[in-house]
Amino acid sequence: MSPARKKATTRRAPAKKPLRKTAPARKAPEVQLKVVAATVAAQSGPPIKDVEGLMAYAYALEAEASERYSEFADAMETHNNREVAELFRKLARIENMHAEQILEEMGWTRPPAPPTGGWRWEGLEGPETADHTDLHYLMQPYHALQIALHNEKRAEAFFRDLIRRAPSGKVRTAAKEMADEETEHVRLVEEWLKRTPKPESDWAHDPDPPRWSD
Repeated sequence: MSPARKKATTRRAPAKKPLRKTAPARKAPEVQLKVVAATVAAQSGPPIKDVEGLMAYAYALEAEASERYSEFADAMETHNNREVAELFRKLARIENMHAEQILEEMGWTRPPAPPTGGWRWEGLEGPETADHTDLHYLMQPYHALQIALHNEKRAEAFFRDLIRRAPSGKVRTAAKEMADEETEHVRLVEEWLKRTPKPESDWAHDPDPPRWSD
């Protein structure tokens, strides 16, 4: 789903402006690890009418997440942050696997077409799609996993909200199954985080930061 990637040969010639040098917005673990169900607006959301519609949204959610993690991996490689780049690629593969599982379960031979007017999320993008502003060129694996955990919790909240708004029992059952899967994903990322070293307080300091020019 993502374009072919080229590895950077030098840190001093990034193709784009270097990623910001401030810490990610959700850098504090005690903030990052909180449940974020409140981010899902109760009065809005996609108009789900049947199980097929629900699973089409579920597929789009996973596919968009995979594509964004691949973009993040490209950005980290541009700055020669190989360890985090590989972690984002692993996250992209995991999300793509989830998307492929949905295709298999539904018996679809190709990705579902978006509805007229495109996918309708609570925000501009899907709940599991990472925010570009979270990136920092010196970020460490712990930060990447914090981003992943935040996104998994948003996806869980998305499906929990659909349970409440489901128009039928079948849709409600399917939404609960998806929410329970996201709950398990949250647990797995939390366990992953426990095994990952926390960064030092000065992790964002770079005595020789990258430069760019037009």
